Amino acid sequence: MAEFVDQVVLYIKAGDGGNGCASIHREKFKPLGGPDGGNGGRGGDVILEVDPNTSTLLDYHHRPHRKAANGKQGMGANRDGATGEDVVLKVPNGTVVKDAKTGEALIDLVGAGTRYVVAQGGHGGLGNAALASARRKAPGFALLGEDGDEREVVLELKTVADVALVGFPNAGKSSLIAALSAARPKIADYPFTTLVPNLGVVTAGETVFTVADVPGLIPGASEGRGLGHEFLRHVERCSTIVHVLDCATLEPGRDPLTDFSVIEAELAAYGELDDRPRLAVLNKVDVPEARELADMVRPMLEGKDLKVFEISAASHEGLRELSFAMAEMVAAARAAKPVEEPTRLVIRPKQYGDAGFAVKRVDANTFQVTGEKPERWIRQTDFSNDEAVGYLSDRLERLGIEKALSEAGAKEGAEVVIGPMEGGYLFDWRPTLDADAAQGPRGSDDRVGIAEAARNERRSQD
Repeated sequence: MAEFVDQVVLYIKAGDGGNGCASIHREKFKPLGGPDGGNGGRGGDVILEVDPNTSTLLDYHHRPHRKAANGKQGMGANRDGATGEDVVLKVPNGTVVKDAKTGEALIDLVGAGTRYVVAQGGHGGLGNAALASARRKAPGFALLGEDGDEREVVLELKTVADVALVGFPNAGKSSLIAALSAARPKIADYPFTTLVPNLGVVTAGETVFTVADVPGLIPGASEGRGLGHEFLRHVERCSTIVHVLDCATLEPGRDPLTDFSVIEAELAAYGELDDRPRLAVLNKVDVPEARELADMVRPMLEGKDLKVFEISAASHEGLRELSFAMAEMVAAARAAKPVEEPTRLVIRPKQYGDAGFAVKRVDANTFQVTGEKPERWIRQTDFSNDEAVGYLSDRLERLGIEKALSEAGAKEGAEVVIGPMEGGYLFDWRPTLDADAAQGPRGSDDRVGIAEAARNERRSQD
């Protein structure tokens, strides 16, 4: 069973808003109690939150589908529906959230307690008490709740560390991190002992920094060979790269210079790591033959403008000098990092005269209306209630959509799509009558009957 997962696809659904309530107050000796239907509750959000005690995405690997609670329906006596409960998903520090369909990075979650609303709950529908006005004193309808967001996102964990230890399997990276810190990774004498990135905290003088052991780098790692393609992303956040070179390997074709060149080629193929400062560590010099090899290749590595340290993770030789050298490079990287300014909320008001919608002529007899308001109003309308449809017509007319359709060349009987062409709402357009003259008895609207008669006449002609 997997114990470490650093990339998952998450299927999330925010809660739907509750429907509003259409209710009339009924009380003895008060025949005209008026509307008292409450509003529907808002649907719950799906929220990602950085938790320092979470180190893997394993839980979402086993349960990738998450859903927030729906809002409750409004009730009579002016009682609003309850708000749906939010779902807070704990993620490790350094989690990148991407859109699963486009691959676009939505946010980089760094810092304990950082939150991101990845899916918003739908708004609740208004009850008839909130819809009452001087002209419509007792609405016989309420608005429907909106659907919550539904989306697929990719969660990708990139380890937050200062120093990345890179090298071939069994080069001694895990032994080095165990010798430098209190971390106790699994250590054995066979390749690919380390299957997950290990983190250790190192103190050198007044500098405290974290070291990450990046496992599985072999030739072709950037193209998917071995385990390297799974863990190269963990190098991205590290400010310093330390090559751990095995001077005691018995594998044919292996030596410190060759290993260095191979790993550098893989880092270059992965990209975006050329600006990281490097150190070279010649490990296992407690073995006599390894010390001789280290003394031989050290001048060659120093010729590449590298600081080189001969160490033994087993005997702790040279570790103090190495830790202070890493601390110096980490401190320099931190000092060079620009100071982060506090986040400022930028408010960009809509341009003066912006109607909030757009009318597009698709063909000779088809027109498309897009815009946040008309599309939301359509979703909130109960089309089984004539009065609700009439109320929608009033809102669209006041917004100026009918005037815009006329100016675009729409004639009576034209097809009008509100929303996307695929999955939008299709209507046979008929200019409305005067709004005041169109009102019928409560629960009905004359314009609906006129539109229905026109639609039936058109079908009979076809």
